[in-house]
Amino acid sequence: MAAERLVRGPGMLLVWLYGVMSVGAVSRSAYQIATEFDRAPLAYTLSGIAAVVYVFITYTLVRGGETARRAALVCCAAELAGVLVVGTWTVLDPAAFPDSTVWSEFGYGYVFIPVLLPVTGILWLRRARRAVPAA
Repeated sequence: MAAERLVRGPGMLLVWLYGVMSVGAVSRSAYQIATEFDRAPLAYTLSGIAAVVYVFITYTLVRGGETARRAALVCCAAELAGVLVVGTWTVLDPAAFPDSTVWSEFGYGYVFIPVLLPVTGILWLRRARRAVPAA
């Protein structure tokens, strides 16, 4: 039952978007780390971290249940903090990033989805908590 609550309605769209971001971030970071790591190690490492976060959030949303919901909520908050820190860093010191990351300029290269997705995720996961009947 609880697993279904996280993936109903808007939750399904959230899972789909996190899944797409997972595929995009994993494939981009894996290629960059494997072929160009020496060119921009910080940027490519941060893209790899973003990929891991996206995969974990996707997994927890699909898994469902209260423990998974809480884990996804913590990861969405960490993701938002990462996007804000990296986004600000790339705007203030672009020379530190010879190549962009998934979170560069608050996700500009990904149509700002990286900054909007964790906010949406946090709102959905908080709403999903309230929807679960008290035991």
